Amino acid sequence: MANVTTADIAKLRKMTGAGMMDCKKALEESSCDFDRAQEIIREKGKLVASKRADRTATEGVVVTKIVGNKAYMFCLACETDFVAKNAEFQGSANAILEVAVGNDVADLETLLATKSGAVTVADLVAEKSGQTGEKVELPFYAKIEAPMVTAYVHTNFKLGALIGFNVAVPEEVAHDVAMQATAMAPVAISREDCPADVIEKERTIGREQARLEGKPEAMLDKIAEGKLNKFFMEATLLEQAFVKDPKKNVGAYIKEAVSGATVVAYKRFSLND
Repeated sequence: MANVTTADIAKLRKMTGAGMMDCKKALEESSCDFDRAQEIIREKGKLVASKRADRTATEGVVVTKIVGNKAYMFCLACETDFVAKNAEFQGSANAILEVAVGNDVADLETLLATKSGAVTVADLVAEKSGQTGEKVELPFYAKIEAPMVTAYVHTNFKLGALIGFNVAVPEEVAHDVAMQATAMAPVAISREDCPADVIEKERTIGREQARLEGKPEAMLDKIAEGKLNKFFMEATLLEQAFVKDPKKNVGAYIKEAVSGATVVAYKRFSLND
C-alpha cells in the first residue's frame, strides 16, 4: 500500500473538493497516482448519483451573472438545505457558472457537455454527489441577450429571474421589474408571446366554468374570452399590476421611466415550483 501523507491528502482535496477519507482511500487505491485518484473520486460520485437517482433535489442555489448585454442563470440542486448553504457547494455553483459564461453556453444540454479542464460539467455534478452523499443535479440553465439586461435572485437563493430590455432603463426600474417577475411568476412577457397551448387551456377552462355556472351555450365563447383577458392581466409580465403601485401595470411603469421601453427577454426559475 502506498505511503499516503497528509500533504498528499490535502493536495487531492484541493483538486477535487472531496472529503479527507475519500481522498485518502483514492490515493491508497491509486498508489498516489493523482490522475487516477481523481478518476476514482469521479467514479464514486457517479455511483452515489446512480444510487440516489430516485431522490428529489428540491434544495439548492440559483446563481446569475451579467456580462455586457448578456445575462446567465442556472441552478445547482441538492436534497437538503444543509448542503445548499455549504460554502463549498455554493462555490461549485459559481464555478460552473463561470464555465457557462466563459464558453457563452446557449442551453442546458450544451452546458452539461462543456468541459472544465479534462472533465465535463456533467462529471463535475456527479463528483458533487460523491462529495455530499446527496443527489446533486443541474435542473435549469438559461442565457438571454438584449440591449440592457438585469438579474435578480431572491434572498433564499432558490428562485430568480433574468430580464432583457429593448433600451437602457434606470437601474431601479430594471431591479423592480426583475423582482416582480421573480415574485409573481408570469408565464410570458405579454399576451402576444404567451404559449399557444397555455392560451387554449385557459380558454377551455373558461368555457367549462361558464357552462358549469349555467350560462347559455351561445355566450360561452364570449365569457371564455373575458376570462382569458383576465388571465393575461394576471399572468403576463407587462400586464400584471405593478406590485409597488397596483394602479398601473408593469408595462406602463417601464414606459413612464423611458418612453418606448419594454421587456424583450425573460427567464425565470424556482426550486419551489
